[in-house]
Amino acid sequence: MKTALITGASSGIGKELARIHASKGGNLILVARRTEALEALKTELESTYKVHVSTFTQDLAQAHAAKKVYDFVNHSGLEVDYLMNNAGFGGHGEFIDRPLEKDLEMIQLNVTALVELTHLFLQDMKQRGHGKILNTASTAGFLPGPLQATYFATKAFVVSFTEGISYELRNAGVTVTALCPGPVKTEFEHVAGLEGGTMFDKGASAAKTAKSGYDGMMKGKVIQISEFSFAFLIKLVPFIPLKMLSAVIEKMQTVPKK
Repeated sequence: MKTALITGASSGIGKELARIHASKGGNLILVARRTEALEALKTELESTYKVHVSTFTQDLAQAHAAKKVYDFVNHSGLEVDYLMNNAGFGGHGEFIDRPLEKDLEMIQLNVTALVELTHLFLQDMKQRGHGKILNTASTAGFLPGPLQATYFATKAFVVSFTEGISYELRNAGVTVTALCPGPVKTEFEHVAGLEGGTMFDKGASAAKTAKSGYDGMMKGKVIQISEFSFAFLIKLVPFIPLKMLSAVIEKMQTVPKK
């Protein structure tokens, strides 16, 4: 019975990943900021699927938070077979107008915590000769991101990081997958300040996106783009003039003034 550690597990894609893994009889370690939401999900999964669920309340946007998660797992006598780095957030606005501390916090969560958790748990996986890692990236990682420049850049990092270490681990029995969805209907839209724009008009469901990511992880795929239409569009990106592509992305992310 495999144990999965999922960050950002209290809502959206993370919550759906937890449900999928529990439905297959897997145990869980759920990490998020909101204790009540974590405990509610723990109760749901344990009663529905008869699995064991541990929870750890932690804001991964804080320095050294990843080590606290790792220490919790070790002190609990648990072993992580699947690591799902899902926690992250975005923020809307021109880079120069946004509070620098918010973008640095975004980098801490979307990049630094992900790298730290991967480094910590990967050592154990490599020593055991098996394990799977799923990093939630985005199709934004393949695009320029006017009005969300830092967010898009963090996802580009996750894509490149995943590709690099996946190759390094090709003979280690450990696979690393980047889930790259397009817009998804979650709390992200509200947190990022994108409500009212067109970006999420036809956003995919969190459940569908999570299933795509989980399936890709289990197959050991390096890049898993969750929707066929986006996979096709991403292949066209190198042939589109940068200025034109940037203008389209900016328009999609423009929020009407209230």
